[in-house]
Amino acid sequence: MATLYLASGSPRRRELLTQIGVPFTPHPVPLDESPLPGEAPDLYVERLARAKAQAGLGLLGQTEGAVVLGADTAVVLDGRILGKPADREEALATLGALSDREHQVLTAVALASSERVAARLVVSRVRFRALARAELEAYWATGEPRDKAGSYGIQGLAAVFVSHLQGSYSAVVGLPLCETAELLAEFAIPCWQSLPVHS
Repeated sequence: MATLYLASGSPRRRELLTQIGVPFTPHPVPLDESPLPGEAPDLYVERLARAKAQAGLGLLGQTEGAVVLGADTAVVLDGRILGKPADREEALATLGALSDREHQVLTAVALASSERVAARLVVSRVRFRALARAELEAYWATGEPRDKAGSYGIQGLAAVFVSHLQGSYSAVVGLPLCETAELLAEFAIPCWQSLPVHS
């Protein structure tokens, strides 16, 4: 059976893979994640997912049976990618812009082996209820927005902001599990490997 490597340091992606019973070895790769000039958000996330998977494979050298998973997520509002906030003011401005509006979350997942690379892109739509300034300041004070694209984590405290979600919840967290399972099956890596069996 192939051995899966995760080209990501994201604890959320680790948790999601563990959730579906897929053993893996963490294998983060350094990569410039800057968008190219004029690059559309969907092309950006798929390019990065593929690049992470291929870079991870390259670092492994001739490791037999290696399959590397790369993924990337972008929060998009009005066609603009909202990255991780540089500081408090940027986070508050971002969250204020998301208030009482719908935005997109684009997540791409890619697998690379010595034979081929395959990728899937998932687009989800998330709507926030109207948010008061005091709520945004209290949320910033928790520390959660600091390392999150779009300045929020749907799997954490910001869950109370979400009034509607159309698409894949796990993709918004960072890894679309349905599509990931389909890709893994194409590379002969089954889910539910490391789950207890009850008779």
